[in-house]
Amino acid sequence: MSNSAQQPARHRRTGGRRTRWAVATVAAAGLTVGGTLYAQAATVTAAAASCSDVDVSFARGTGELSGVGIVGSPFTKAVASALPGKTVTTYAVDYPADHAQATAGTGATDMSKHVTSLAAQCPNTLFVIGGYSQGASVTDIATGMKTSLGSGTAIPAELAPRVAAVVTFGNPIHLTGQSIESGAPTYAPKWADFCASGDPVCGGGAGASHLAYISNGDTDKGAKFAAEHVLAAKG
Repeated sequence: MSNSAQQPARHRRTGGRRTRWAVATVAAAGLTVGGTLYAQAATVTAAAASCSDVDVSFARGTGELSGVGIVGSPFTKAVASALPGKTVTTYAVDYPADHAQATAGTGATDMSKHVTSLAAQCPNTLFVIGGYSQGASVTDIATGMKTSLGSGTAIPAELAPRVAAVVTFGNPIHLTGQSIESGAPTYAPKWADFCASGDPVCGGGAGASHLAYISNGDTDKGAKFAAEHVLAAKG
């Protein structure tokens, strides 16, 4: 009798330990899951905090050193100045910009990849894209235009509304009889295209006016245009 009476008691104690172990395991798992979710949320919050209001992608001209170039530098700075209270980042399109005029497609692909990647990370960031000389051709191709200077990946159509403005300087496309309105109708209403008088690259001239954008005020005009469209897009 005494042995049989003690046996159930051992089972009850063993069952209690299993129950407590199971509860403790579930609780630990809950903390782990909760901690993981918290960490993920913190990562998302940190990423969102580092996102700018506006990102400006600019492609330099032929033969220029890596960076945004002699026209892109004053232009991107002017965009930031024209948007006080907004955070503005700048991206220098990575491409060779060679004298053979054969790398605009490579630049367009890089510009498109940058916009696509950043758009996914920063859902509230708006974009301004542009370029000078061969860099303008980079921009043309990135908007889906077909040019004689190569082909590349265009910015996905679903991201077009987030491209608030397009600004180009000395765009070679004009020498081929093409137009922005027919080549990129989605972007045409928000595109400012500057061609200095006598510029041989876009206007068929023969002078040195292809360099006029550095000092003729067009970079400021382009920046003002871009800022106005950014503000209109943000509502």
